[in-house]
Amino acid sequence: MKVLSTWYLGEEFSCFLVFAKKHTMFFPISLSMPLKKRISAPKMENEDEEGKVYLLDLPELTLECILERLSPSGLCSMAAVCTSLRDRCRSDHLWEKLMKRKWGALVGDAAYRQWQCHLVSRKRTNLLDQRSRKRLFMSANWFWPFLRFRSNSERSRQSKSLLSDDSMKAWYLSLESGEFWFPAQVYNRENGNAGFMLSCYDAQVSYVSQTDTFQARYSAHGGWATEENIHWERLRAPPVDIPSHDIHVSDCLDDLKPGDHVEIQWRRNKAFPYGWWYGIVGHLESCNGHDRRCLCPYSDTVLLEFNQYNPGSRWKQTVINRKDHREQGNEVDGFYAGVRKLHNEEEIARND
Repeated sequence: MKVLSTWYLGEEFSCFLVFAKKHTMFFPISLSMPLKKRISAPKMENEDEEGKVYLLDLPELTLECILERLSPSGLCSMAAVCTSLRDRCRSDHLWEKLMKRKWGALVGDAAYRQWQCHLVSRKRTNLLDQRSRKRLFMSANWFWPFLRFRSNSERSRQSKSLLSDDSMKAWYLSLESGEFWFPAQVYNRENGNAGFMLSCYDAQVSYVSQTDTFQARYSAHGGWATEENIHWERLRAPPVDIPSHDIHVSDCLDDLKPGDHVEIQWRRNKAFPYGWWYGIVGHLESCNGHDRRCLCPYSDTVLLEFNQYNPGSRWKQTVINRKDHREQGNEVDGFYAGVRKLHNEEEIARND
C-alpha cells in the first residue's frame, strides 16, 4: 500500500498525527525535508523506500485507535482507500460505537426490532421483483442469452448488497438519511399544545439531517397526525416495551409516597393510544401534610397531582387504588391506567 497523502485523507491523517503526538510515537522518517512535503510528494521511480511509514504497517491496536477517532464520513472515505481498509472501516465494532455515541439514548430495542422487520420486508420485496423479472425474461426467447447474462449479474450484485444490509453501518446510515422511520416518544406533543403539556406520546420519527431535527407521525382519530422541526431534547426511547394501546403493569404502587415523581398512562377515549402524563404523588386530604406524621404511604389510595394544569381543572388530580389498580375514567375526563415511578434524575428534570 502506498503512503497516503494529506490531500486525500484530510481528517484521517490529522487524527493519526494527534494520536501519534499524544502517545509519543516515533517513526523512522527521513528528516531531509518537511513532513508535509514528504507525505504529499509524488513517488519517483527508483526512489528509496527505506524509512517510509505505511498506514497498514502500524500495529493493529494503533490502527484501530485511529479508526475509532474518525467520524462516519471519515470512515467512509478511509474505506475507499483499499480493500484491507474497506473491511476494517465496515466493522460492526466501529459503527456500533458511533451508534451509541449519537443514537444510543434514542434508539431502543423496539427500534432495532423494527429495523430487522424492515430488512426482512425489503429482502422479500427484492426476491419477488427478481422472480417477476425472470418470468419476463423467459418470455423473450429471441434475446434470452443476453438477458440471462444480465439477470445473473444483477442477481449477484443484489445478493452482495442484501448480505451487508444488516450491518451496523447500514443501520446507522439509514437513520442518518431519514429513510428509516423508527418508534420513539415525543415530549409535549404538538409543540406545547395545552392538552399535551408535560406528557410523552408514542410516535414514528424520522431524522432530517439538513436541520438536525426530526419529523414525527402520531396515531390520532383513526389516522395520522404529523409534526416537524422536533429537536433532540423532545425525544426519548420508549421506557417500557409495550404497544401503545396496552396497559403497563404497575409494579411500584406499594412503594409510592408523597413527593415521588411518576408517569401514568392516559388516553382521551378507548380508541386512542396511551400517552404518559407526568405527575407527583401528593398528600391525601385526610393527611396533615407533615412528613413525620404522614400516613399516606399506608393508605390503599394514592393521590396524583398534575401541576401543569390550573387549580380547578378536571385533570389537576386523580386518585388510584394500590391494591386493585386498573384502567379507570370516563369519556369526559379520559382514562388513567399503568403507573411507572421515575428514578432517573435526568428524566425527572426533563419533565419539571
